[in-house]
Amino acid sequence: MSEIQINNRKRTHALDRLIKRGFYRQCTDEIGLRNKMAGGSIKFYVGIDPTASSLHIGHLVPLYAAAHLQREGHKPIILMGGGTARIGDPSGKTRMRRLLDYRQIDENIKKIIPQIARIIDFDKAGVLLGNNADWLASLNYIAFLRDIGRHFSVNRMLGFETYKQRMAKGLSFLELNYQLLQSYDFLELWRREECLLQVGGNDQWGNIVAGVELIRRVAGVAAYGLTFPLLTRSDGRKMGKTEKGALFLDPAITPVYEFYQYWRNVPDQDVENLLLIFTFLPEEECRRLGSAKGTKINSSKERLAYEVTSLLHGKDEALNAQEAARAVFSNGKNKDGVPSRMMPKADFEAGISIVDLLAQTDLCNSKSEARRLVLQGGAGVNGKRVGGIDTIIGLSDVIDGELLLRAGKKRHFRIAVTE
Repeated sequence: MSEIQINNRKRTHALDRLIKRGFYRQCTDEIGLRNKMAGGSIKFYVGIDPTASSLHIGHLVPLYAAAHLQREGHKPIILMGGGTARIGDPSGKTRMRRLLDYRQIDENIKKIIPQIARIIDFDKAGVLLGNNADWLASLNYIAFLRDIGRHFSVNRMLGFETYKQRMAKGLSFLELNYQLLQSYDFLELWRREECLLQVGGNDQWGNIVAGVELIRRVAGVAAYGLTFPLLTRSDGRKMGKTEKGALFLDPAITPVYEFYQYWRNVPDQDVENLLLIFTFLPEEECRRLGSAKGTKINSSKERLAYEVTSLLHGKDEALNAQEAARAVFSNGKNKDGVPSRMMPKADFEAGISIVDLLAQTDLCNSKSEARRLVLQGGAGVNGKRVGGIDTIIGLSDVIDGELLLRAGKKRHFRIAVTE
């Protein structure tokens, strides 16, 4: 393990820290990058795709890695893709992205920046926040093709896995330009800020390599690329995917309670890895918590859920979700953090079908989904399984002014019955 002498003390090289926490997948020149980083602080960039109004868990691995590099003294550039989002990155996609209105892209950026600030310390010296629309939106296309396009081989581009996958479904010329634009971003950041490193998920490997090559060809400078694994859970599911879709950071899309519960319910064997990647707890503590056996692993899962929720939603929200989860599973009274809605008492006086009731909550998107849930034995009311789709819920089912609905073993919804 390589070490750096700093202020008369030794510390682990930043790359080794990333490796130990599970962030390392590929590097264009690891020896060269190690030597460059050992020589002092370098600038590196992370690109953020603003094609939605919120980040989801799948976006966060490069940001957590960037935060670790920042803590090791290196200087992050967070580059919002206000220009490239006008085309859409084909990486990891089976079909062309929907093209967004420029105003919508700008609105997405405004909403995403505060989420990034939960992980990256924008108050620390050296951190930069940029938008590639600043140089991409005004490009002269003919000049761009002459100066930049001539350095790219279409044959080589199509050899990257991203384009191979898309060729089977159909790849538009618009999307083929994306790699040129992202590579140009790297070149522009080198020119403006002497940025020497791009980091990202491994689905970005082809784009990152192309940027490194472009800087070498145009400027004769050695730049570097580093990618991180695309995470999957031990049960084979994509990390951050729930029954209702992606796990978003915006609580209006994914309620904080559901966000907390996702982490509380991960498979036992994933706890250590997720603590290492999605929290800033010391490595030794992550490994100790992740190695717990039997029922003790539940305490480790609770710690994981609290740490991630606290970082991304704040301590108050995390505590509220934690208390609500404990209340639900211990039949306690404090369920304020559980997703809920109010319904008038009159709705229950004549009785309401369990199917209709479930369809009015976040547990089911439609009556047909609610019907399937009940038929499969996955619906519950106040801790008891619902017997059939003809079940009627009335005032006799209301306890202390509320109903607690359940879908599966771990998803809950609270109905507050009002006068």
